[in-house]
Amino acid sequence: MLLILGVGTWTTYLFAQQPTFRAGTQLVSVFATVTDAQKRLVPDLQQGDFEVLDNDKPQSLTYFQNETQPITVVVMLDTSGSMTLTLDLLRAAAEQFVLRLLPADKAKAGAFNDKIQIKGTQFINDRDQLVTDIRDLDYGNGTRLWDALAVSEDELKGVDGRKVILVFTDGDDTESHNASLGKVIDRARVEEVMIYAIGLESQYFNGQRMVRSKPDSGLRKVADETGGGYFELSKTADLAPTFTRVAQELHSQYVLGFAPSVLDGKVHKLAVRVKQTGMTARARRSYLAAAEKPNQ
Repeated sequence: MLLILGVGTWTTYLFAQQPTFRAGTQLVSVFATVTDAQKRLVPDLQQGDFEVLDNDKPQSLTYFQNETQPITVVVMLDTSGSMTLTLDLLRAAAEQFVLRLLPADKAKAGAFNDKIQIKGTQFINDRDQLVTDIRDLDYGNGTRLWDALAVSEDELKGVDGRKVILVFTDGDDTESHNASLGKVIDRARVEEVMIYAIGLESQYFNGQRMVRSKPDSGLRKVADETGGGYFELSKTADLAPTFTRVAQELHSQYVLGFAPSVLDGKVHKLAVRVKQTGMTARARRSYLAAAEKPNQ
């Protein structure tokens, strides 16, 4: 299990042996975010407060944890032409996210337009360097949204522990040619990647007139399917608070684990419920019931 020791305003992570299960079983882990009716995070629930359903059948929880677990995250930002007037605010908001990373968290920054850019070869915890990387991200035209998410999944391949993508865009995918929404979701399910998405309605000059862009409708689906959150904004003033909210959520999630009764190689539907009224749990909606974990 993972033990957490609080030291001042920081959190020190100590890794101990994971729970042992009998031969032939596999733990399915589900990360859940719980909010109350006012959308406030609920941090103090216990194992008995949760119910997990696998293909609509309740499961016995064999693992539970409500302490912060470290993340490895790709922060992927839309820097296409429609973002020209908003890039400084976007960079400042993304900086607020990386400044809230905990000592055991690691990250990379990336950007997409008609190109896809990833800064650095290694995931790092150096927040000053991450801020510099965000400020150095290039810009261009076009929006290769799904290609950018696929590249982010490439970056996380082989990473142990919690894998997260935080993506921001203000428009539809216009130029992806290697990936699609469906492929991104399928891969995230198999490789257990959580995707958070922030969409912004923005106004920009297209060379002839001012136009208003809408974030891609697939953003909500990719976030819902993988257990991340989706935030759609209409005001640039909400950028920094929203990036901060994502950091808070990632450090306030529960881990629920169960041993599936059948490993049939099929995609199983998942649902997480909180027994207390007025509370909602958000978690990934499916998993692959494979006898062996695929190479990640």
